[in-house]
Order: sequence, then structure tokens, then C-alpha cells
Amino acid sequence: MPKALLILVGTQLVYSVSDFMGRIYMHRHGFRMATFLTFWFFIYLVLRQLAMFGQLYVFAHVELGRTMALMGASSIVISNILGLLFLKEMLTPVAYIGVTLAVISFFVMAAR
Repeated sequence: MPKALLILVGTQLVYSVSDFMGRIYMHRHGFRMATFLTFWFFIYLVLRQLAMFGQLYVFAHVELGRTMALMGASSIVISNILGLLFLKEMLTPVAYIGVTLAVISFFVMAAR
């Protein structure tokens, strides 16, 4: 797997972990000013910044259309895995067909 593709997947994983944190903590504490002055939010911001550097690296080495398609497909897969494993969120069978199509599209776009 090319270096840029590994960085892209790692970047999307970091973004998805921060999204997962946001989902948990914002649901728990609400959308209030005090929520943004907590340690978890600082960690959230640091993760997002790290992911942004990875994303910029990929933008410098891979075509924009391919990058965004790969990030979208990997985001769908990673967020569904996190939701299923940690939040016990189940989707409908039709939604899982869509996730499967996203996985297929990831492999099609990743192929050179």
C-alpha cells in the first residue's frame, strides 16, 4: 500500500476518533460554553490538528478527487465500526448495504 494511502487512512482514523469523542462528550455535556473549556475538548482540537497535517500531506501527493473519495469512503467505514463497537448503534440492513458499497468504492479508488 503506498505511503500516501496509509497516511490518508490514518488521517481519517484520527478524524473519526475525534468525531467519536465529540459525539460522546457533546451528547453528555450539551452544546454550552463550559463544554468547550474542558480537557477533552483540548484533546479533540489537538487530534483535529494532527489529522489536518496528514490531510495536507495527502493533498500534496494525491489528486483531489481521489483523495476526497477515499476519505469519504474510509470515514463511512470507520465511523460505522466505532458506532457499532462502542456506542452499540445498529443501522438498518439497507444502510449496511451502503456501507458495503463504500468499502467497494474505497478499493476501486485505491487501485491505481
